[in-house]
Amino acid sequence: MPILIFQHTATEHAARLALTLRDHARKLDVRRLDLPETRTNPHIPTDFDNVEGIISLGGQMNVGDDLPWMQRETEFLAAAHKRNVPTVGICLGAQLIAKALGGTVAPMAGEPEWGMLPVRQFPIANTDIILAGIPWELPQFHAHGQEITTLPPGAAALQASDKCKVQSFRAGLRTYGFQYHFECDLAMIREFLTSGDPQMAASGLSAEHGMEEARIQYEMYTRTNDRLAVNLVTYLFASARAMSA
Repeated sequence: MPILIFQHTATEHAARLALTLRDHARKLDVRRLDLPETRTNPHIPTDFDNVEGIISLGGQMNVGDDLPWMQRETEFLAAAHKRNVPTVGICLGAQLIAKALGGTVAPMAGEPEWGMLPVRQFPIANTDIILAGIPWELPQFHAHGQEITTLPPGAAALQASDKCKVQSFRAGLRTYGFQYHFECDLAMIREFLTSGDPQMAASGLSAEHGMEEARIQYEMYTRTNDRLAVNLVTYLFASARAMSA
């Protein structure tokens, strides 16, 4: 069964996370929601037949924007959570999950959060198997001007940063959201930093400084996020296979 990947822009793809999934023999079904829906590029499925898991990626749009796919994806993510389908959201995807499950998303109170900045675990995260082997504090790549201001009922925040109180969260047993981008390779980080996004300018980060910091932190960033990706494929997405066996 494939893992569905909802991709919202041309540049924010699954990158190194996709490589890990494929290395572990997972089949991927990438849905380009930013492109017209066609027979060869279907958007949101109408059911969960043959769906092993779901990954909702990032994007420059905001939760609540008037886009033809956004409400449909939000409803699909809510239904997936209700059915215990393993689900992961990254940046916009995490915000969509939070909104779908009854949380709130809003513009950040301060300046946008961009670049390599530290993320720290809450004590509850120390026993979460998805974060096993992940340092309590580590650099992650950020590119967002909105944040999850209220978690869904029953959800638990796992990590935070100085600017954002919900950097990752768990809802139920098989739904996870990550505000930061753990999936990037260096080329993808460069695309973010040279995109001309006005949020980056508002954050005060320059492309030159952002790339310098990315190169300095990249070894730790890739090593720990490779572990995170392996944890996801081993412990989260494996649950769907066990249930269908």
